[in-house]
Amino acid sequence: MASGQQWVLVEMVQAFYEAPAYHLILEGILILWIIRLLFSKTYKLHETYKLTEREKEDLIEEWQPDLLVPLISKDHPSLKYNIVSGPPSHKIIVNGKECINFASFNFLGLLDSERVKEKALMSLKKYGVGTCGPRGFYGTFDVHLELENRLAKFMKTEEAIIYSYGFATMASAIPAYSKRGDMIFVDEAACFSIQKGLQASRSFIKYFKHNDMEDLERLLKEQEVEDQKNPRKARVTRKFIVVEGMYINTADICPLPELVKFTNNKFQIL
Repeated sequence: MASGQQWVLVEMVQAFYEAPAYHLILEGILILWIIRLLFSKTYKLHETYKLTEREKEDLIEEWQPDLLVPLISKDHPSLKYNIVSGPPSHKIIVNGKECINFASFNFLGLLDSERVKEKALMSLKKYGVGTCGPRGFYGTFDVHLELENRLAKFMKTEEAIIYSYGFATMASAIPAYSKRGDMIFVDEAACFSIQKGLQASRSFIKYFKHNDMEDLERLLKEQEVEDQKNPRKARVTRKFIVVEGMYINTADICPLPELVKFTNNKFQIL
């Protein structure tokens, strides 16, 4: 073993002597360059120059801030506002002209109801005005409980819950019922709040054509075939149909009587 290592060393020394001079010079330069890379710093410290107080004041006086937005003329279209006067009912006065209001959620015309106005004034006198917020922060008022009880009796359910905003209703109710692994069949024209509720539920989503009950029936039959292939998974997977009573994006009314035909112990409507 020792003689073998000695023989290799002898060959290396012999090859060193027999190598051309330019080859040895090139290898020596490469070795020195590698050593320099290993021990040299990757950056250089630049000399810092401290400004005097006078120089700082001169720089501050010379500095001119850039405009956040470009200058525009007084006649720019964005400065011409459409001024609405009067209540935002079906017809509103815009810049002195009577117009039809297509940008309102006042579908039932409740803003024009004298009875609603009287009740609103009574509520203002009793409860005053203030910031809106969840009941967990600001408390539950007696009118909230009264409305929930009346809604529960009207819908013939045990209890009811009200939200202060429609967006919060959909974004909260959908993930409260449907969880990860569940299946939701939803109309493709569903509004933005429903879309956010679907995302929060983390369920499997299947869209059917807008108000197309035949397309929905096709998806439900396909799902039944899949359930037959894996009955154990089907037993623990809840399935929901999500629609809007009146679609905010299309103003169409959902065919609820036809939808009810699809509801059974396998599919529920939200």
